Amino acid sequence: METLSGKSCDPLQLSSLSLAFVGDTVYDLLVRESLVTDANRPVNALHKLAVEQVKASAQAQAIKDILPLLTEEEAAVFKRARNTRTNHLPKNSNPADYHYATGLEALFGYLYLKGETERIREIFRLINNR
Repeated sequence: METLSGKSCDPLQLSSLSLAFVGDTVYDLLVRESLVTDANRPVNALHKLAVEQVKASAQAQAIKDILPLLTEEEAAVFKRARNTRTNHLPKNSNPADYHYATGLEALFGYLYLKGETERIREIFRLINNR
């Protein structure tokens, strides 16, 4: 698959943490886009609202809510990333939530690098409508 930068990439060949690295930005962009298109707010208010949606506990709850709606392939990507050992745990973060959040981010990174933008939109809508 060719990426936005024009380079080829097979997301199945990437580590779960590399997928999460990309997926973190994809998810963050979707949250920010959703917030600014919903209402014109001061930037400080936008930032606070975005943090509430992208923090590990919120992402962990989101993936738990939609997990039954994922395809077998998507669930496998999530589970592989969720089970990946990390050397980093953000302060004030529950380890289980952090692992679930990493899985969600990896899923978004995987779908993005596969070029499945419609599925990304679909999953993001499911998360926002729960």
